[in-house]
Amino acid sequence: MGGMPLNDLPWWRWRARLRSALHMLSDPGFQQEAWLTGRDGYGDVTDAVYRLVEDTWLDRWSAEKYVGAIFRDSTEAALVDTAVLRAVRLLHEVGADAPAAAYLGHPDWPETVRAAREAHVALAVNDGDDPDAAPKSLDVLRILTQV
Repeated sequence: MGGMPLNDLPWWRWRARLRSALHMLSDPGFQQEAWLTGRDGYGDVTDAVYRLVEDTWLDRWSAEKYVGAIFRDSTEAALVDTAVLRAVRLLHEVGADAPAAAYLGHPDWPETVRAAREAHVALAVNDGDDPDAAPKSLDVLRILTQV
């Protein structure tokens, strides 16, 4: 999010939080290094899923509603819708209090990661960021989204 233009979309803070969650959900190496080991500063799987839906209610309605506010176009919105639906479904199946290993070992986890990766790459590239950079900590996200 270092190259992200912070003022070209009205709800860029929401976009930053969504991007952070998608980034973490889309990176198996990060998941092994941070979530499985319980590394401080990055939350957990449940935290990432909640970041997808807490402000936006994307578990209740389509991301299309936010084109021009959070998302640049319908393509981004469709990719995010797919990723959110997969992540929320898995959260309900595995349980919000489950350890990371329960998510990462679930047979549907690879498809959830793939959907998050497609959405993450599209948003990162459209923001002029490197989609392969390591996810930033939640403290860095808070700093980036301060008023």
